Amino acid sequence: MIFIRLRAAKKPASVKKIILPPLFMSTGALMFVVPVFRVSFSQVLEALAVGVIFSIFLIRTSRFEVRDGDIYLKPSKAFIGILFGLLGLRIVLKLVIGQTISFGETSGMFFLLAFGMILSWRLAMLKEYIRLEKTISKQDVAKRV
Repeated sequence: MIFIRLRAAKKPASVKKIILPPLFMSTGALMFVVPVFRVSFSQVLEALAVGVIFSIFLIRTSRFEVRDGDIYLKPSKAFIGILFGLLGLRIVLKLVIGQTISFGETSGMFFLLAFGMILSWRLAMLKEYIRLEKTISKQDVAKRV
């Protein structure tokens, strides 16, 4: 993830590049077709809520910048540390929760946690990208007039 993020900073961002990762990840929800992975509604809400809370760190470190009329994702030095910190926290949580909840339920909950984290992070990025895109468009119109 770290290398992908660093490489992505060298190319302009786009709506497609922002929305595709959660879309591709959503196919993992097919795991819930298998009964062993199914979780209760309250567990779904808990996992999604924790994912949204975790995404706050990613949202705060994801910034865009405008260069040569294009929008780029600005690399953050804190991003790498935050990713490792979130990974460590998720491992600890999985070990603790895994002792009281079955393997299938734990797997389902951690998929939902990751999906909630990525979806909310990417939605925040999309909102910021669209805002910047409108700003660039207004500047282009002002330059032409």
